[in-house]
Amino acid sequence: MPESAPVYSRTLVSSGILGLDNVLVGGFTRGQLFLVEGVPGSGKTTLAMQFLINAAALGERVLYVTLSETARELRASAASHGWSLEGLHIRELTPGEDMLEPDEQTTMFHPPELELAATTKGVLEDVDRMKATCVVFDSLSELRLLAGSALRYRRQILALKQFFATRECTVVLLDDLTGTDRDLQVQSIAHGVLMLEQSTPLYGSERRRLRVVKYRGVPFRGGFHDYLIKHGGLVVFPRLVAAEHRQTTDGRKLGSNIPELDSLLGGGIEEGTSTLVVGAAGTGKSTLAAQFCAAAAARGEVSALWLFDENPSTLLSRCRGLGVGLDAGLESGMVSIQPVDPAELSPGELVHSIRDAVENRNAKVVVIDSLNGYLNAMPEEQFLIIQLHELLMYLSQKGVATIIIGAHQGLIGSTMNTPVDASYLADAVILLRYFEARGEVRQAISVVKKRGGEHERTVRELKLEKGQIRIGPILKEFRGVLTGVPVYEGGLGPTEKTTT
Repeated sequence: MPESAPVYSRTLVSSGILGLDNVLVGGFTRGQLFLVEGVPGSGKTTLAMQFLINAAALGERVLYVTLSETARELRASAASHGWSLEGLHIRELTPGEDMLEPDEQTTMFHPPELELAATTKGVLEDVDRMKATCVVFDSLSELRLLAGSALRYRRQILALKQFFATRECTVVLLDDLTGTDRDLQVQSIAHGVLMLEQSTPLYGSERRRLRVVKYRGVPFRGGFHDYLIKHGGLVVFPRLVAAEHRQTTDGRKLGSNIPELDSLLGGGIEEGTSTLVVGAAGTGKSTLAAQFCAAAAARGEVSALWLFDENPSTLLSRCRGLGVGLDAGLESGMVSIQPVDPAELSPGELVHSIRDAVENRNAKVVVIDSLNGYLNAMPEEQFLIIQLHELLMYLSQKGVATIIIGAHQGLIGSTMNTPVDASYLADAVILLRYFEARGEVRQAISVVKKRGGEHERTVRELKLEKGQIRIGPILKEFRGVLTGVPVYEGGLGPTEKTTT
């Protein structure tokens, strides 16, 4: 719930979905009519059943009116989520098999007029008999067809709204948008409108997101919010708004336990800052990030890694060979590693898992490995920088030191580039490069940017060998190391001058 939102004097009914209640600033306003729109398969029925099941558990009298699905289908759907429909009354208004009889196909009256009147009368009688306080209509497409005309349809919805308002009944109308000419009449009548969207990327599973179109008198959380349909129902991931989490941090320096590396960084990375480690594949970016996590664990602080490109077992094996104590951190619970499948993860789910580590586990170091994998997890790549900026601002305000790994395309030379330039977002940038010297491929490290603090502006050799990470002396004998094709200008051989 937005921290700056004013308190409104309204009685609420929970939607039964924690993330959706957050978006709606508490839930549905009691005694009002709400519209949930979405194409078939977007989760409207699942949302409605969660709402009624939760309401029934809280002592509400609930009624599910189905005009499209049978009661048997609804029970099967509930069983697939492990739900019990005890306390939930189902009013089934689907046509019976007697409608297949030839005598039922012709009449001197217009069939919709008879069917609509009978349908409405049966529902209203049920509501009055059981004194229902929460009702779901599934779905409006059937009422629209029975009404026959737009005017009759609108008047019918207005009459239903007035009927339920006088009985302090909270109503959720479902609309599957199957009409050939979609209109906005019900949206204008409803107190609140929720839109569910479903899309299928070129590769990977479906992506679903929701948006509150309107909610009278409530400062709801706007924009799109990712959600999943999993066993147990809908899980909604509210859009992150960094401005709601403003707080001050002391900027404490977090060392790596490698004195030469900390010296390059002016004492280490700092709380509330983001560090971009960028370089070609294999230059040691993930290893350096793991070293900061191991150092945090040794101090008794929690760190969390999200791996897009590498198997956790591969990272752990490499860290063991270099003396990076990541295993000890995992055993103590100070380090967590979460592999990410970009084809299956939505951006909202990723942000939610990071927030969970920060707010519930008090993580002080967060690693996203890599920016390239994060880009591939985005269904709309043009919004990557905006979402990444919001995430980094949130982590900064929470006092978290964030490390982002960025892989260059290419290995050596001035043509290397990254798919997305995020260097301007980061507070510090560590650059790793391959360079060739006398027939040997070597690695160099330098800090090219660090906001708000002094740091070494030197280029040093980085060695990952003999069971440790070593930072060598300044490469004074070389010119053009960062280009990948240096020129040796020293008096002695490069091996003697750069070996520690």
